[in-house]
Amino acid sequence: MGTINLLDSDTINKIAAGEVVERPASVVKELVENAIDAKATAITVEIADGGIGMIRVTDNGSGILKEDIEPAFKRHATSKIGSVMDLLSIGSLGFRGEALSSIAAVSQVEMITKTRREITGWRFLCDGGETRSLEAIGCPEGTTIIVRQLFYNTPVRRKFLKTAQTEAGYVIDLINKLAMSHPEISFKLVSSHQNRLHTSGNTNLKDIIYQVYGRDVTMQLMPIRAESDLMTITGFLGKPSLSRGTRAWENYFINGRYIKSAIITSAIEDAYKTFVMIHKYPFTALHISIDPAYIDVNVHPRKMDIRFSRNEEVYQYVFSSLRNVLEGRDLIPETTLTEEKKDDSLAKAAIPEPFEKHRISHEPASGTSFLHDAGSAYLQENSSIKNNAGHMENTGSTEESGSNFDNNGKGFERQPGQAVINQAASEKSEPLPRLSQVKQETMEDDRFLGKAARPKHRLIGQVFATYWLIEYENKLFIIDQHAAHEKVLYERFSKAFNEQQLHCQQLSPPAVVNLTPAEEDMFRMYTDYFRELCFEVEPFGGNAYAIYGVPLQLFGMDAGDIFIEILDSLTPEKKSTEGSAITYHIATMACKAAVKGNQTLSYQEADALISEMLEADNPYSCPHGRPTVISISKYEMEKKFGRIQS
Repeated sequence: MGTINLLDSDTINKIAAGEVVERPASVVKELVENAIDAKATAITVEIADGGIGMIRVTDNGSGILKEDIEPAFKRHATSKIGSVMDLLSIGSLGFRGEALSSIAAVSQVEMITKTRREITGWRFLCDGGETRSLEAIGCPEGTTIIVRQLFYNTPVRRKFLKTAQTEAGYVIDLINKLAMSHPEISFKLVSSHQNRLHTSGNTNLKDIIYQVYGRDVTMQLMPIRAESDLMTITGFLGKPSLSRGTRAWENYFINGRYIKSAIITSAIEDAYKTFVMIHKYPFTALHISIDPAYIDVNVHPRKMDIRFSRNEEVYQYVFSSLRNVLEGRDLIPETTLTEEKKDDSLAKAAIPEPFEKHRISHEPASGTSFLHDAGSAYLQENSSIKNNAGHMENTGSTEESGSNFDNNGKGFERQPGQAVINQAASEKSEPLPRLSQVKQETMEDDRFLGKAARPKHRLIGQVFATYWLIEYENKLFIIDQHAAHEKVLYERFSKAFNEQQLHCQQLSPPAVVNLTPAEEDMFRMYTDYFRELCFEVEPFGGNAYAIYGVPLQLFGMDAGDIFIEILDSLTPEKKSTEGSAITYHIATMACKAAVKGNQTLSYQEADALISEMLEADNPYSCPHGRPTVISISKYEMEKKFGRIQS
């Protein structure tokens, strides 16, 4: 007996459904695209149980004639094309003739439809691909399709769906993008009896962006319009400060079709290079119109991919169009001064880091060191440092941070048991700051960051307001102050989190952020996790949320920015509070709180930072893998100056 079997039509339909219908959002996409092709000007989408229990899509489009209803549910039945040649110039969103048959094969479907020329409408019932009834009914013009019990007859497929909340999030995100792709259509989305979106259909894309992303995003948009023989680009770009940690905000539409294209994505991200940080992605809402003859949309069963016949030209035009907008604008972020600073001319001239607001003149405050406690919450007047015996001693005045050499041009050499001193100042030496829990090391440990080597460090000075130069054992060591401080804070945060020792600092006034519906759902899912990280966040009306408290170590930082960055990195699967994900979030907080590059430090502060590095388990790289310190040997320098032959 042969081993090749001919599959029955029921199995064939279910296999085909698997290519088109992945989850409730896939059903919504197909039905809404059919409504758009039917020239609808208003589309309402309702879902229950995340779309698993029920999906209802209602439109005011052209409707379907009685004689076309049953054929519409057959495989490869479509009104969009008539021959293979039509594939070369497709202007509609749907054309494959698989949507309705695939949806009907794995659910219970009810359709109510009426055309303008017919007196009555028609109600059609289909269960698992089998027709149940077709009867006359009174109804308005247009079409309503109700899909119930998705995957009820394919339990294996159903068990791979996420929670109802997660599936609803996919639908919400999809409708947001479809609304932006067709601003001339009024979209309404109802999820579990709650209105999640309602657009006017007034053709104003900026209005839709406001409804979906909120005021803060809308205020940072730059319009774009570019036209060539190949394509036309219109829409909006976000300023670089609007960048996020995921590609979720990269929206672009080809001839009104929401798709993903590696070519377009690369062009967008390459255009933003040097404008946004590494691993950050911009906001875009681009409408691209191109001759259908130059694209192939028949690549993906769900029509989510697209192929260009002129890849290089498409890439170059998108890249250059975006780059022209970015290079032609003043992209300096605007800073809002508080009332207390409004008339402070010095503050207007140079806005310091949040944790250095007391050092506007770039002179260190007497006896203070923020490196021992990150964030302005730890800054107190006349702070003191523990010595070896555990007693508290005043550190005294620090030197001018802008002076790196004494009057004789010499550096500053650490004496055993002493802090760095300014030899020109003729001041009494200060005790060497020690950590209360320095790792036990033998006196034979002469590593650069070893305890025995510490008194022999000769701190020369700071260059480029970022790097500290230290001479030790015929080598020049260069420390990146941001990476080093980030590492110190990271290990401190990790220890506090693991031992449940994080403390909350209240904010007054609170920081307010606007969240998209998907972000709101994500926050609700992870509310307890944010509490563990010492974030106190409460609803503030509409899609606004107020941040009333942050981890004490982050007080003075941009609370909204840190909150959003952590929220961006979370996933619906609830696996982001375990293992490496927690490490990432703690690293994010440490990075935000750490002293920045291009920021002048005093010698006492740099000295304290080096001392704290002794406590780190791995002081040689920051949480993101960048080195905290590099070295150049005396031998290598003498080779470069020709003093010795290689």
